[in-house]
Amino acid sequence: MSPNKSLIKRMQIILEKRGRDALKIAKQIMLQENVTFMPAREALRYFLEEIWFDEMHPGLISFACEAVGGSPAITERLGAAMVLLAGSADVHDDVIDQSKMKYDKSTVFGKFGADIAILVGDALLFEGLYILHESCEQLSRDQKQLALSLVKEAFFRISDAEAKEAILKGRSSVSPEEYLSIIEMKAAVAEATMKLGALFDGGTQEEMDNLGHYGKTLGILMTIRDEFIDIFESEELQNKAEKGCLPLPVLFAFKDSRKKGDIIQLLKKQKLTEEDIDRIVELTMKSHWVQELKRKLVEMVEAERRNIAFVRKCRVTLELFLQAMLQGLR
Repeated sequence: MSPNKSLIKRMQIILEKRGRDALKIAKQIMLQENVTFMPAREALRYFLEEIWFDEMHPGLISFACEAVGGSPAITERLGAAMVLLAGSADVHDDVIDQSKMKYDKSTVFGKFGADIAILVGDALLFEGLYILHESCEQLSRDQKQLALSLVKEAFFRISDAEAKEAILKGRSSVSPEEYLSIIEMKAAVAEATMKLGALFDGGTQEEMDNLGHYGKTLGILMTIRDEFIDIFESEELQNKAEKGCLPLPVLFAFKDSRKKGDIIQLLKKQKLTEEDIDRIVELTMKSHWVQELKRKLVEMVEAERRNIAFVRKCRVTLELFLQAMLQGLR
């Protein structure tokens, strides 16, 4: 990957600034709850204070609201709800994938075990739903119903995606197209997030649809970027090979039977060395099919830039987010 992280860093700074108040609200509300069982309380505190810094969802909600001429401040409690709901999905996902480490930190599952992790995920879910209903009180009856439906449908879709992915675990015969369809399903939350931001200050149906499409595209790009990064992380790559699905670029490289055989032989090792990772990266990145994937990502970005041409206030920022997803991939 390119050592130049300027666009990614700028994106992170922008979203941190926009989403920090909603994140703070979410953490304060959750940690004030009367959780008397100390292991569960400690696990909640660990997740919220050491792991979960989700400024992205509330930040995107804020920008979607601004994109339709609204006041971003009115979306803070909605953003807090999405922080907790997305956190719940993340904790449960780690249990399903048996992921004990992420980004050099123990997950709740890795530190406290499956039982506590499931309870923590449930607590985040219930609190998130409560705040979601509360935040929708400012809307009309029809708008509230639409907002709740958007969230429900998005999380049902991500649950479907997780269920489909669970069936594919440990299989080297998974087609990249099949796995890509799962990634697209997982982008439903980012799609709903942008629609909600537009809805909260009177966006038209067309504006909601266009911003929702932007959110879906950005969600897909973010996930695929992470899939590329996973190839460089030996522990994550081996965990995916043993307990999950291999990164999407590797699956595309598998379309070349010779490359597939070489990569599978390397992945059979008990522990991957730096040389092994370098070889897997080389085989993957030089694949014709991976180059085609990269070209498709560029096309998606260009199409989305045209899709948000109607935005006046924050279009430059939304375009920056798209370009950041390509950094290091071209």
